[in-house]
Amino acid sequence: MAETEYLGTGRRKTAVARVRLASGSGKVTVNGRPLENYFVVDTQRMHLLQPLVSTDTLNKFDVSVNVAGGGPNGQAGAVRHGIARALIEADANLRPTLKSQGLLTRDPRMKERKKYGQPGARKRFQFSKR
Repeated sequence: MAETEYLGTGRRKTAVARVRLASGSGKVTVNGRPLENYFVVDTQRMHLLQPLVSTDTLNKFDVSVNVAGGGPNGQAGAVRHGIARALIEADANLRPTLKSQGLLTRDPRMKERKKYGQPGARKRFQFSKR
């Protein structure tokens, strides 16, 4: 019989993370690689592990993540969102703690699309009076 897994989907900008939490010793793998090899910047790792640290569940779950799209910071934010959602599925009593720290809020900021007749989203082509 397979042990229980808790799933969570996290998003930020164009990055999407599918997170699986299983009871374990705190091992984190991202796209089949150890956390330290995938996210080499310390701040990204701290940002990503924030839901586990704030709920004291860092050594209770093994985290397995598939993440795609966006850049490293967006992916770290997506994983953080996914972990928070999976933790709520595992234990609904953690919701107030995660919510008060803003870990359940999806960051809606995305790049604005380029408009036709302009070189960018808001920038205009140079105006020539004559």
